[in-house]
Amino acid sequence: MKSTIGFFNRLMQRYLPDPFLFVVILSFLVLVLGLIFTDSTVINMVQYWGDGFWSLLAFSMQMVLVLVTGYVLASSPVFKKGLGALASTAKTPGQAIIIVTIISIIASWINWGFGLVIGALFAKELAKKVEGVDYRLLIASAYSGFIVWHGGFSGSIPLTIATEGHFSQNLIGLIPTSETIFATFNVAIVIALFIVLPILNRLMMPNNEETVTVDKALLEDGANLQAATVEKEALTPADRLENSVIVSIVTGLLGIAFLVYYFTNNGFALNLNIVNFLFLFLGILFHGTPRRFLESVMNAVKGASGIIIQFPFYAGIMGMMTASGLAAVMSEAFVGISNDFTFYFFAFISAGIVNFFVPSGGGQWAVQAPIMLEAAQTMDLSIAKTAMAVAWGDAWTNLIQPFWALPALAIAGLKAKDIMGFCTIVLFISGIVISLGLLFL
Repeated sequence: MKSTIGFFNRLMQRYLPDPFLFVVILSFLVLVLGLIFTDSTVINMVQYWGDGFWSLLAFSMQMVLVLVTGYVLASSPVFKKGLGALASTAKTPGQAIIIVTIISIIASWINWGFGLVIGALFAKELAKKVEGVDYRLLIASAYSGFIVWHGGFSGSIPLTIATEGHFSQNLIGLIPTSETIFATFNVAIVIALFIVLPILNRLMMPNNEETVTVDKALLEDGANLQAATVEKEALTPADRLENSVIVSIVTGLLGIAFLVYYFTNNGFALNLNIVNFLFLFLGILFHGTPRRFLESVMNAVKGASGIIIQFPFYAGIMGMMTASGLAAVMSEAFVGISNDFTFYFFAFISAGIVNFFVPSGGGQWAVQAPIMLEAAQTMDLSIAKTAMAVAWGDAWTNLIQPFWALPALAIAGLKAKDIMGFCTIVLFISGIVISLGLLFL
């Protein structure tokens, strides 16, 4: 185990480029694959790339806000104390690794955006409290819990096919979440990962001489938020507004009032916009004054550059994959080698591969659904299980996809190559767990 982990860590440190270069290389790779496996020309592929380049602008802004609002909330005095108190329950590096994995799994199962941020923020608090814990593994463990998101409450594929008016309703009708998210096979996979991942992450702890720790001073906020005020005698009318507790309370309570209305009418239906809304207004409320809140926002925005620059490139890749038919070609290749027993496994594997190039659960389902659903109906197999096989494949390779790791890495202050060696091990083991669940349950 130790030698294998060391090998993958060295491999990633040496050969994994910055995520921006990774997405540029991926763009050229998809262009070439489109020329080889479809009838698209170079001009066609460039057109598809350009047409798709800005198609994820709304989602990109949502992801920026996931990072910013999560950071702002975590930097508030109230939230810091809460995370700090929870982090104090871990007394050893091993306990820190286990507890951050468990918290991340639970949070990601509830909502993927929530889990992505909370895991990284909690890992930072643990790094401040626990001596001798490997910071790379701590962040990798926090990110590893993200794998369960598509089998949880915010899974885009199971929620899509359970919603009236979805694009494949004429073909399959409505599939209730009792047959997908709460099906026996899916719950068993989630429980198995809940048991296996904390143990696996604990076993990956390096020897003392190979442990990489972090200077705790580097984990502190870049600005002294408590000092984000001015002396009373220097207050102008504008200063009074900026330092007004009343302004923050009224604004925060307005947001909370909407959330009460939303949950009353929709139940506990979390989506990315509601998570960001919750984080934003709790941040305003918990920071006490507008000035402290804005100081925190300024610190948070510094880490969002990767998302702002890279997500349009991924949108361009998605445009080439879908418009050229390359994603369909990949899916059909796996369907062609499947039988009644292996179909769900190959649906899972094909979705994992397509996810590298179409890193959007909803977008990927739109591409693969016509092929996978038709094949499942031809073989008289479960539509619900087919959908979940694609969903798990989409979640699975996120472990080694820098696209999704960017918010966590920005919060942690690490590079993708710092955690991807550990994540590769988790990829292999979790792939076995998920495959066995899809094949035999």
